[in-house]
Amino acid sequence: MVIICKTIQTLRDEIKLKKKTIRASTGKDEPTVGFVPTMGYLHRGHISLVEQARAANDIVVASIFVNPTQFAPHEDLASYPVDIESDVRLLTAANADILFLPSVAEMYGTDASTFVEVTSMAPVLESVARPGHFRGVATVVTKLLNIVSPDVMYIGQKDAMQCVCLRKMVRDLAFNTLVVVGDTVRESNGLAMSSRNSYLTPEEREEAALIYREMTNMKQHYQTTTRQALADLLKDTLESGCSKMKVDYISLANGDTGIELENDSVIPNGAILSLAVFFHGANRKTRLIDVIILN
Repeated sequence: MVIICKTIQTLRDEIKLKKKTIRASTGKDEPTVGFVPTMGYLHRGHISLVEQARAANDIVVASIFVNPTQFAPHEDLASYPVDIESDVRLLTAANADILFLPSVAEMYGTDASTFVEVTSMAPVLESVARPGHFRGVATVVTKLLNIVSPDVMYIGQKDAMQCVCLRKMVRDLAFNTLVVVGDTVRESNGLAMSSRNSYLTPEEREEAALIYREMTNMKQHYQTTTRQALADLLKDTLESGCSKMKVDYISLANGDTGIELENDSVIPNGAILSLAVFFHGANRKTRLIDVIILN
């Protein structure tokens, strides 16, 4: 059974104890820690990261924390899906050692006034669409890295610009942590796995699979067209193919920096094609994101 720690000190104590036990039993000088930060409501994508961490590290720590500072007031913080019992079962089955499950008060106290901002993310389209989002992400992950002190952090490619942000932050702040980005895990119809997929009905999940199909089709066009033409084509194809979809943005960006390509530029190999789509379903409006690397 995965060990649950709800405070920073108990987590640090548990990691210290596990390292001591491993040293005594194996003689290994410095056991390694792999870390998977999540917001919970775990799915196969999260668990694939835990499995990568398990295969490469002596100790595996996962965290579940729905971070309020990365949500805007109009977003779904209050309704974000939660199922801790299921999450614990999945983490136990994946042989995670420790689950860090802090409260908001444990993470931020009552008077937090320090934040981390990766200023190069400001022009990125996901940042423009969600002001303050990356400041919240960078701040909470900085805190988690300080708390856990992992050798390796595992994050998922689906949140493409979050990956760009966190790799930049880790480099700039000289964290002694390697960032490993895992491939996007998909449902059988191609829809990227997401905790927010739970907002959709089964029929709507099938309709939303159009996103990945049409993004994949863009691989046939990107070498012979410009950034703006490809973005327009994908937007028109999605919105005409499913009346429930409204594109928030379509990004064609540099794979390292996340900075948007020029509108009339040729699209290079390795560019990131990412998007956000509002899906107007029977239950609610759901924001879905996806990404592919063009190569």
